[in-house]
Amino acid sequence: MTPLLVTSTADGTGKTAITIALASIARADGETAGYMKPKGTRLESAVGKTRDEDPMLAREVLDLDAPIEDLEPVVYSPTFVQEAIRGRSDADELRESITSAYERLAEVADVMLLEGGKLWTGSAVDLSDRDVAELLDADVVLVAEFEEHGDVDEVIAAADVLGDRLVGVLFNRVSSSMYDEVADHVVPFLAGRGVETLGILPHDRDLGGVTVAELSDSIGAELLTPEAPTDGRVDRFVVGAMGSKAALEQFRRTRDGAVITGGDRSDIQTTALEASGVSCLVLTGGYRPSNAALGKAASRDVPVLLVRSDTRTTVDKVEQVIRSGRTQRREAVDRMADLLRDNADTDHLFEQ
Repeated sequence: MTPLLVTSTADGTGKTAITIALASIARADGETAGYMKPKGTRLESAVGKTRDEDPMLAREVLDLDAPIEDLEPVVYSPTFVQEAIRGRSDADELRESITSAYERLAEVADVMLLEGGKLWTGSAVDLSDRDVAELLDADVVLVAEFEEHGDVDEVIAAADVLGDRLVGVLFNRVSSSMYDEVADHVVPFLAGRGVETLGILPHDRDLGGVTVAELSDSIGAELLTPEAPTDGRVDRFVVGAMGSKAALEQFRRTRDGAVITGGDRSDIQTTALEASGVSCLVLTGGYRPSNAALGKAASRDVPVLLVRSDTRTTVDKVEQVIRSGRTQRREAVDRMADLLRDNADTDHLFEQ
């Protein structure tokens, strides 16, 4: 049995849903499907306490009874990387832990799906996804998004790194405005470079975005307007760091968006509350807004979230949450399986 590793050119490309969905498709076809995430990167703290929901979701969807330590043998935390840089990690021991866990899981599976991360994550200890593929003799599927033509550079660079291990690229979340461009031009171009395209998955609104409540929980925010509804949708975010006039123009073009700004920027907060497409305010730096701003938000049913982190850190967190969307749910896996069946050659993929 040759395992299949799903990697990507960036974080938040839908790897979890795709990996588990592929396993569920194999399972529906009568195969015993196994799952493994060799390196866990969804962490609760820098010291490596894992909060990785991906193996838990795989256990639920695929009816697995393997321990989490086998499903995710390495917790790749910032502290872990720091220790590796200082020479305090044993690469051979790490590789052995991954190999041993894989062998135990593969013993009871006809098909093994491996969830990778960003292609080069793990390079500090020689455990990039390319290294893991070599270690476990796995074929590789590359998940990529296409928002602009420059994204092709990353696909080609990744293909060069993966070499013969690469089965092909799977484009995910392709917008309707870019779909024909990918199908008519990008796919033939990549084929000319020896890179096969396995499928083009269209953007699906049910798999993107989060509710205000989900965003608040994910970034550890304090809800300052408990009376405001938190079931509104957040599909994107805008950083309010400009003047109020320019901000108003930008906010008016926003739909289902979170506005991220400093808690001391009352001008931006007031301006954001004038725009109908703002789902919530995320105030940074731990600065509580004025009572006037909170009163206006409450009257307009706009939730106000307060975090202690600075704006840059908050932007990174919010971006990750929104990009991941609702992919950590059984319904998301079921929907992704439908998208794969309709838009990718899964039969050919498993034959490979």
